[in-house]
Amino acid sequence: MDQLDERLITLLRHNGRRSVSDLALELGVSRATVRARIERLEASGAILGYTVILRADTVDLPVRGIMMVEIEGHVGDRVIRSLGGIAEVSEVHTTNGRWDLVVELGAATLSDFDTVLRRIRLIPGITNSETSLLLATPRSAKARL
Repeated sequence: MDQLDERLITLLRHNGRRSVSDLALELGVSRATVRARIERLEASGAILGYTVILRADTVDLPVRGIMMVEIEGHVGDRVIRSLGGIAEVSEVHTTNGRWDLVVELGAATLSDFDTVLRRIRLIPGITNSETSLLLATPRSAKARL
C-alpha cells in the first residue's frame, strides 16, 4: 500500500459514498486510477466493505457494556465460538494482562442485559468476569450495524 492508497482510504473512511470523480479530483489522479485502486484494495482484502456509521446511542440496544473475561486453560477458541453464538455480543477481543477476552455487548433493557451476562458466565471455561456499563459515547468512529 502506497501513499496514494492511504490517502484514498482516508477519504473513503470519512465518506464512503464519495463518487470516483470526486475522489479523483481531490487526489489529483484519473478516475480510472481511482477505480483501479479501489478494485485492487477490495480484491486484496484491505477494504472489506462499506457501511454506515451511526452514533452509538442510536442503536436499538440502549444498554451496552464491556465485559472482561478470564478463561481457564486452553479453551479460548471454544469460548470465543460460544460467544459468537450470542446475538447480543457485538465484538470479542483477545487481550493481555489480567483478562483474556474483552466482550462488547448490548441489550434492550437492564433485565435483558443481566440475562445475557448470566448466559455468558455459564459458558464452560469462563472462570471470572467483570462488566462495566457504557453510559455515554461522546465520540466514536466505529461502524454500528
